Amino acid sequence: MDPTLAARALTASTEIATAALSGDDPEAVLAMVVEVAAELAEADLGLVMARGEDGRLTVEAAHGNTIAENPVGLVLSTRSSAARVARSGIPMVVDDVTTDPRTSPFVPKELWGFGPFAAAPFGTRERRLGALTVYRKRGAQPFAPPTVEVLTAFAAQAGMVLVLAEGSNARQRVAVLEEREKIARNLHDVIVQRLYGAGMQLDLLVRRPAKRLAKADAARLADAVDQLDATIAEIRGTVRALLNPDPTEPMDLAETVRAEVATAGELLGFTPRLDLLGDLATVPGAVADDTRAALREALSNVVRHSGASSVRVQLKVTQHDLELHVIDNGCGIPPGVTQRGLNHLRERAERAGGHCDVRSSARTGTTVTWTVPLTR
Repeated sequence: MDPTLAARALTASTEIATAALSGDDPEAVLAMVVEVAAELAEADLGLVMARGEDGRLTVEAAHGNTIAENPVGLVLSTRSSAARVARSGIPMVVDDVTTDPRTSPFVPKELWGFGPFAAAPFGTRERRLGALTVYRKRGAQPFAPPTVEVLTAFAAQAGMVLVLAEGSNARQRVAVLEEREKIARNLHDVIVQRLYGAGMQLDLLVRRPAKRLAKADAARLADAVDQLDATIAEIRGTVRALLNPDPTEPMDLAETVRAEVATAGELLGFTPRLDLLGDLATVPGAVADDTRAALREALSNVVRHSGASSVRVQLKVTQHDLELHVIDNGCGIPPGVTQRGLNHLRERAERAGGHCDVRSSARTGTTVTWTVPLTR
């Protein structure tokens, strides 16, 4: 191996390792890799190709004179020479990529203007990422064996660095997600429960001493309860964001419904019955968000006002509608209790094109039926 080339390759590998392990943009790291490869090989064009699950290669980065259009994004057949190199782990060198029978049948038109060609496997034996290829213009000197040897060593080193960086970044992501889950759990299990408890105590003050409490003071206490409800809703939104940081990835409706029911059960002192009927996975994201909020509001009313010993939650998905039923055997909705929560339920249903029906009596308890269409 040429000592000068080897030293340049080692220096470049160190720089690439620093960038990759520092969390730099993977595209920028690949650009560094292919630029160094082209310079080491004194090539007119260098390509980094990533291997897909189907064995085909996709050009991820390029450096040099492309002669025709930019080859980034170009997909090569599983029978191409570069794909064979990526698959076998054995480098290849030919004097003319367009005439050599080993390579010519699979050369894409974007590379017809090149002649001398060399390809080295990119990655490790256990994790074959793809291939690193270099080209010279047709009629140029072929790649000498020492150059191919250096290129192969560099491709192996750079590929190993990227594999290690991939593992390191994955571990960092896991650590961040674990910390987010811990914060979310503390917010949910401690802060939300305390706010619920405070809201219940304030609500009792509003209802019990109604004859002695000044009307203005009662209004202020009711407003404080509403503010606590809003704060709880905001914290729950933060918890959902912590547990589901990707906003494009919808949260599982069944899972969050179970969590809401479990929270209510902790405050009630018993576990409500939960029935989930139909395919909840088909519920559109906007309808699912409204359903979570409606369930939370209905259960909040049960916890604060009902004094129930039995609660049943039924969520039913049909071909056209979603139906939510929250049924308790409590004292019904006491006179003088603010109707804001129930009004919120009705307003949310109407905005979604549905309706909300509330039936309540001191003898039979309260049944909230909240129905919205799945499509509008």
